[in-house]
Amino acid sequence: MVPTLSLWLPVLLSAAAAFAASTVIHMLLGYHARDFRKAPDEDGLMEALRGFDLAPGDYVAPKAGSVKEMGSEEFRAKHERGPSVMLTVMPPGAGMARQMVLWFVLCAVVSLFAAYVTALANGPGADYMSVFRFASTTAFAGYALGAPVRSIWFGQSWGATARNMLDGLIYALLTGGVFGWLWP
Repeated sequence: MVPTLSLWLPVLLSAAAAFAASTVIHMLLGYHARDFRKAPDEDGLMEALRGFDLAPGDYVAPKAGSVKEMGSEEFRAKHERGPSVMLTVMPPGAGMARQMVLWFVLCAVVSLFAAYVTALANGPGADYMSVFRFASTTAFAGYALGAPVRSIWFGQSWGATARNMLDGLIYALLTGGVFGWLWP
């Protein structure tokens, strides 16, 4: 067995590779542009939301206060009348620096789990494909398998979910490649 901490270089380099790939995907390829629709009257919608003075956070409407309330006539009528909304409010003017740092940290955590699982299954000198299989499969689980939850429970389009899972596959293949290349 290879000690997980001895794999710090593939952990960091695979995290950097996934981070770089996500930058290319989101900044240059642009296939995520369809993930969100533009509101018909964006300015009017934003002005209306400003009137509620919502603090940053997640909101849902209609919202039942309890499971019992979900069965009430009043709640069902609101739900049937619609629209049902799930909304995330972010602080005004916030840049992306915090999200970029958190994204890199997540990439490193996924790579750390890939290192752990791959080290359990492979000893020193293991062949490239064995290391690649374990590292990329574990990384795919970390990057992609949670994506369908957004479509199942929150109404995200399945197309957006498929694109997010494709991203996860790309990050996983890069992770597996780096681990296979740098395996002790």
